Amino acid sequence: MIPAAALSGSARAQDPKPLSDPVDLAGFRPKPKTRILTVAARQKTPYWLGWPGTSYDLEGKQREFSQAFAQSAARVGVTLDRHPAPIDPAGGLEEVVRKIQSQPPDAVLIHLEHIRCWDMADKIISGGGVPSIVFAPVGMAFTGHVKNISRRRGVQVISSMETGAVEQAMRMVRAKRQFAESRLLVLAGKERKESTLETLGTKVRYIPRSSLSELFQKMPETEEAREIAGRMRRGARKTVEPTEQDTLNAARSFVTAKRLLRDEESNAVTSDCLGMVQSKAVPTPPCMAASLFQDAGVTYGCEADVFGAISLMFSSYLFDKPGFMNDPVPETVKNLLIAAHCVSPTLLHGFDKPAEPYILRSHSESNIGVSLQVLWKEGQPVTLVRFQNPNELIVDTGKVVANVDTPPAGGCRTSFEIVMDRVEDARDVLGFHQVVFYGDHRRDIEAFCQMYGIKAIHSPQQSPEPVEAEKKTA
Repeated sequence: MIPAAALSGSARAQDPKPLSDPVDLAGFRPKPKTRILTVAARQKTPYWLGWPGTSYDLEGKQREFSQAFAQSAARVGVTLDRHPAPIDPAGGLEEVVRKIQSQPPDAVLIHLEHIRCWDMADKIISGGGVPSIVFAPVGMAFTGHVKNISRRRGVQVISSMETGAVEQAMRMVRAKRQFAESRLLVLAGKERKESTLETLGTKVRYIPRSSLSELFQKMPETEEAREIAGRMRRGARKTVEPTEQDTLNAARSFVTAKRLLRDEESNAVTSDCLGMVQSKAVPTPPCMAASLFQDAGVTYGCEADVFGAISLMFSSYLFDKPGFMNDPVPETVKNLLIAAHCVSPTLLHGFDKPAEPYILRSHSESNIGVSLQVLWKEGQPVTLVRFQNPNELIVDTGKVVANVDTPPAGGCRTSFEIVMDRVEDARDVLGFHQVVFYGDHRRDIEAFCQMYGIKAIHSPQQSPEPVEAEKKTA
């Protein structure tokens, strides 16, 4: 833990720039330098018999896959350090291992070009000691080759023709670096302190909750705030409770949060928002600001929930999609899970994809401010994640069934029903403040957990026995 006295540097210094100066939200998203060493392993050519077969265009396929890897790296934003020539049993293996040991990359990508190269892959993995991705196109493996090595910590084996899986593996390596280069700002309590989360490496900085409300009171109605307020009203399917002044206050809250994040040299934020609303410290909850942050790939979490915010960062960094931190409600008649909160993003398909429709509403619990009721797509597969701690992650999947209106229901503005996969009874879904996001990503998440030593936990498939009533003693 870093004491408050140690935080008296630039992060706490008075910024001479006017409060009206715009702050680039996208700049808070970490863009770490991520280097992946790629190496091809084959038998000495020309070879006779053995998979992939002498009819296989080895050189042509190497060019094809190398090009696909390069294109994926460009999309993900990682650097590929390509070993100059394929290695084979006659030479090159020791050189690769020494290269990894002397200048460790963030990961190594081993492209197998023959079924009898698994021993070389094993030696690179064991000798290099860095996260390893093994790409074995169909024709390079039997089940026996992959059964054990593919379940080893620090390794992901892709036995497939799908190069998109390699791209996702690159995104996994990048995400780990993003976590390590992130600082999460927590607005809660009255103290200043800082710590670092094990495994992920994320720094967590606590500052007094009043920092946000005090800065909000000073923040003028900037031209940026007026533009955002107008844009949000024009983009809404309809506006129910909020007035124009409510929307402008919500936009000021967004501008204020950006400024505070910059002043505190942080990349993500979570605030004791309910506490601020309850004490009437601010005229608007930060719900709309949180939605705008999430759509920009920058986490804004609720209720000063550190691991809720980390779970939001997880979907953002690993899948380039925003997540929705929610309160889980069991619907016992239809056996569904309802995900409800007032802070849904709209770019649910991805940061560069079209938005889902939204309605401008008030914050449900206080009936003040602006919250987005985002209409989630019916029939859409979704994934639910929740870090319990830095070393344990709940992961489940399901499908959106329907959106829920408030009223007639109570609860939060964005609210929708999910039919769960592999969970017999919705009452048994684990966790609170789970993060829901589009897509069935269970296997990709399990691969990330295996790579970085995180325990993946799933909700129980079968319901437990009925609970007996507690006996009262005299």
